[in-house]
Amino acid sequence: MEKIVSFAKRKGFIFQSSSIYGGLQGFYDYGPLGSQMKKNIRDSWWNFMINTRPDVVSVDSSIILNPKVWEASGHLKSFTDPLTECKSCHKRFRADHLTEFKCPECRGDLMDVRNFNLMLKTFIGPVEDSTSVAYLRPETAQAIFINFKNVLDTQRLKIPFGIAQIGKAFRNEITPGNFVFRTREFEQMEMEFFVRPGEEKEWFEYWISERMRWYTDILGIKKENLRVKKIEKQELAHYAIDCVDIEYNFPSLGFAEIEGVASRGDYDLKQHEKYSGEDLKYFDETLKEKYIPYVIEPSCGVDRVMLALICEAYNEFPKGRNFNSNNVETLLKLKPIMAPVKVAILPLVRNNQDIVLKAKQVFDLLSPCFVAEYDETGTIGKRYRRQDEIGTPFSITIDYKTLKDNTVTIRERDTMKQERVLIKDLLQCIQKQF
Repeated sequence: MEKIVSFAKRKGFIFQSSSIYGGLQGFYDYGPLGSQMKKNIRDSWWNFMINTRPDVVSVDSSIILNPKVWEASGHLKSFTDPLTECKSCHKRFRADHLTEFKCPECRGDLMDVRNFNLMLKTFIGPVEDSTSVAYLRPETAQAIFINFKNVLDTQRLKIPFGIAQIGKAFRNEITPGNFVFRTREFEQMEMEFFVRPGEEKEWFEYWISERMRWYTDILGIKKENLRVKKIEKQELAHYAIDCVDIEYNFPSLGFAEIEGVASRGDYDLKQHEKYSGEDLKYFDETLKEKYIPYVIEPSCGVDRVMLALICEAYNEFPKGRNFNSNNVETLLKLKPIMAPVKVAILPLVRNNQDIVLKAKQVFDLLSPCFVAEYDETGTIGKRYRRQDEIGTPFSITIDYKTLKDNTVTIRERDTMKQERVLIKDLLQCIQKQF
């Protein structure tokens, strides 16, 4: 994991937030490559969960909601972690993360465990008092539930159907850590799938299978690095009937959650109906009756998915992939759809204006369709290595032969295979790889 953290910073994927001021624990910024890769993850999820399905629509809600939302949902009362504090050094820890009940820092005695609410509090308006208290949302799900009636009133949806969104959430974690695995600000991709009561078990199994398919077939994560862990009844959240965690086998961490799939029953809509006074029942035209739907919720974090993808793709090889070499180089074997840069445009030399001009024409041809990078600095070998390191699947070299016959060389990242292609066929040739 230390190598992953160092690599992510060195190549411009992830930076410590506010690093010039010493950073801020539990907060991270995404650099040029990281922000592009996050977009790829969001786009892939959006396409898988919404664009390719006729039964799922989207919303994009406010981060700050009426505080009554969190009262109704149970977050003000139940959204807590067990907190303990060292009597000697006064550092605070999550009690359930301790392997023994001694301070892991100074070995001092710990205070009694108390519940710590994870909601991040703020104030609305010019006066900071009890009447202006609000909270940064700790999850995106509740915004979907409180918009259930709005969506029903404006869309022609029939059970079963889903409402999805991607957005930021905030939790005042007691002990954030393990890089971007546990942070205080993160991005969720959640969908609430509304079903008839009595049909929740089959839909629960369906969505577990579908979400695993996204990780393996779309993102390219090996099946052996994933597992589905059933949450025992005594460990279920207050709203859940059933729940599983989809876990990834992280270096140093071992298997840890990247997604939860929960069967939430009718808890949320019933609570919001009770607290708001609004009728949130669904009229089923087939059954000719009204009822509160049951809900299946697949929920994952963009940050954890990205960390899993980098860990999965990170490879070290002897320099030049020559196994007699003692020097090591990095290869990021991302699927093309996840790579932050899809294609690199590399003029063989930069002191030949005809080659440079032709290379820029190739860049102009490809950049409207693919995230492309133009690089003319260093030897062609070093430039290939730079692109391999950040996961660029294809590198295109413009050379002296290009000036004679309008062909370029396409180099494939993983195999290093090279092929000459006419410039006029270049776009179609690359598109076939996605």
